[in-house]
Amino acid sequence: MLGRTMKAGAALVTVVAGAVACGGSGDSGGRVRLSLVAYSTPQAAYEAIIKAYQKTPDGEKVTFTRSFGASGEQSRAVASGLKADIVGFSLEPDMTRLVDAGLVDAAWNSGPQRGMITNSVVVLVTRKGNPKNIKTWDDLLKPGVQVITPNPFTSGGAQWNILAGYGAKASKGAGKAAGTAYLHALFKNVPVQDSSARKSLQTFAGGKGDVLLSYENEAIFAGQNDQPIDYTVPDSTILIENPVAVTRRSEHPAEARAFLKFLRGRKAQEIFVKNGYRPVVDGVPGAAAFPKPAGLFTIADLGGWPKVKKELFDPKGGVMADVEKGVGVSVEG
Repeated sequence: MLGRTMKAGAALVTVVAGAVACGGSGDSGGRVRLSLVAYSTPQAAYEAIIKAYQKTPDGEKVTFTRSFGASGEQSRAVASGLKADIVGFSLEPDMTRLVDAGLVDAAWNSGPQRGMITNSVVVLVTRKGNPKNIKTWDDLLKPGVQVITPNPFTSGGAQWNILAGYGAKASKGAGKAAGTAYLHALFKNVPVQDSSARKSLQTFAGGKGDVLLSYENEAIFAGQNDQPIDYTVPDSTILIENPVAVTRRSEHPAEARAFLKFLRGRKAQEIFVKNGYRPVVDGVPGAAAFPKPAGLFTIADLGGWPKVKKELFDPKGGVMADVEKGVGVSVEG
């Protein structure tokens, strides 16, 4: 079997990045306001989780402001002074940036979940009925096939997409030349690179492209909102691992840690599953329905994030800097 094709249905929900206040002005009457800064794709899940949390004894007097956007941009914004009590990113290096800046404790990734809050996999999203019969990574290189994926120098989702294809073609990193050649060929078929995964989803929904490289949860989200798409889980793809942490500058660290604990609890994890995410704890209803790709690999199989960032995503000499140069796309921040 070349991959598992999933059906989805009909209207992508547009997400506006920015801060949104919820439930009161803050500290009056014993209320505490927490600021959540996160990457764009889990917004719907977080909205539902916040509502559930505010019905608990720990959360009944907690209000939230929320900011959602491209993972890298959000991380850099916090590093530059954006207020945040809890940060949730698409990938670990965006958290590492804040550790290096002294804004997140170095032990953020201790514990059984290693600091992660959700998992997913990279999938191939196509138009309803898959008219160009796209099922494998090689199919993305066919003449006339337009592939939509974000810019890897602004979007964490884009980096996961690239690592999925690279790892699949490079035998999990053992064949670097084959993986590099694949990326050069792939990006010749990429007509536009948006700044975030959610914006690329909107571009695809607007009618551009034949296939979208995306998180499995984004494809499920699209189907839940009646978008006419199908998607295929390739036999070889990468496990996406999404980190979350409390910042060291939080004015309400106890309340922030309580919310973080809730995020890893059964109720919040079940909400994540309903929104298409794979849970990081066992026994969550609905988790068994997720396909299990035979060739699933992790970032550790590719040597870990420090190695990957240097070899693939260094703007001054990484593989993707060279790929982007070849297609005329700037990598300057």
